[in-house]
Amino acid sequence: MNNRKENLESFNRLLDILDELRKKCPWDRTQTNESLRANTIEETYELSEAILSNNHHEIKKELGDLLLHIVFYAKIGEEQKYFDIGDVCNAISDKLIFRHPHVFGDTSADSAAMVEKSWEQIKMKEKDGNKTILDGVPTSLPSLVKAYRIQDKARNSGFDWNERRDVWDKVNEEMSELKAEIEQLNQDRMEAEFGDLLFSIVNAARLYNVNPDNALERTNRKFIKRFTYLEKEAKENGRNLKDMTLAEMEEIWQEAKKEDVE
Repeated sequence: MNNRKENLESFNRLLDILDELRKKCPWDRTQTNESLRANTIEETYELSEAILSNNHHEIKKELGDLLLHIVFYAKIGEEQKYFDIGDVCNAISDKLIFRHPHVFGDTSADSAAMVEKSWEQIKMKEKDGNKTILDGVPTSLPSLVKAYRIQDKARNSGFDWNERRDVWDKVNEEMSELKAEIEQLNQDRMEAEFGDLLFSIVNAARLYNVNPDNALERTNRKFIKRFTYLEKEAKENGRNLKDMTLAEMEEIWQEAKKEDVE
């Protein structure tokens, strides 16, 4: 592990390398914010994959890739005379100090819950901060993640269930409304009610401290592994899935579960 001085030297080395690349590499020289954007999104997902896999080597590698993008954007900002990496660091430092008056100021907070309760109000006092509580939810977030963030921000303002078990009444209500629309086969209304049901389930997950995105990804991975097991077993027995009955596939599926293919 490096000490603080060595870490600063490493960061300075990265800045120097990017300066050289920006001057001398034909590819790096032509990059813009817009051209980097798609790659940045990809790098973020690759970091997420490494975190889910609990692969520390890959986490370190992907953090480096993402850090390069941050430094690259800052370099472009410097060239265009808008901001530089120092401005980026100072901006986030100022924000952290402002948002933690219980650490850097004269207020107190004895629990994470107390910090979260005042979080949205503090952010709305910031210069150029959110004008409404939900302004801080990026419109481009994936829908599942966005639903969780919307509900979490609403909770911080006090808009939440008094008893978390009451959320199941809402889930059942939305399920009944969906079933009613399915019987009518109204495609637009079915979509609307499916959305309401999913939103209520995400809300239930939040109330029980379950991250719905992590939960769904866990199930995705479980399904992929079990389906791959099914496909492999069928192939080894000279069978094609398309020619098998559902009962035959279900038998192998249950074998996969017994094998704890998770």
